[in-house]
Amino acid sequence: MMLKASSLAELDEIAKRIIDCSKEKKVILFYGEMGAGKTTLIKIICKLLKVEDLTSSPTFSLVNEYYSPLLEESVYHFDFYRVDEEEEAMDMGVEDYFYSDSYCLVEWPEKIPNLLPESYVTVRVEQKAEERIYTIQ
Repeated sequence: MMLKASSLAELDEIAKRIIDCSKEKKVILFYGEMGAGKTTLIKIICKLLKVEDLTSSPTFSLVNEYYSPLLEESVYHFDFYRVDEEEEAMDMGVEDYFYSDSYCLVEWPEKIPNLLPESYVTVRVEQKAEERIYTIQ
């Protein structure tokens, strides 16, 4: 599915579609260049999941844990941008998170290709002129 947005106001609908696509596959992989809007989209997904914590990119900690009263469980936000070796992600127990049946929102998954679970949703974010294109698979 391909969706387009030319303003932040349109992101709620895109985030809803992503959540709808991820009912069975709670690991969501976000691909896109630096500054494409991955973190912004993840913040909106967290808002729709009723996360009350301040959401920000876990660039230095690799993972942030938020609590969703709506789901009555944790939501995990990963950022693997600074990972040089997959072993770093393995050492922090990434596979335990991926198989926890909780939402795992993953930025820069291309840094850990051998650690990704078999089942996931992919979101590709591309900047084209004055709009962003979101491809959900």
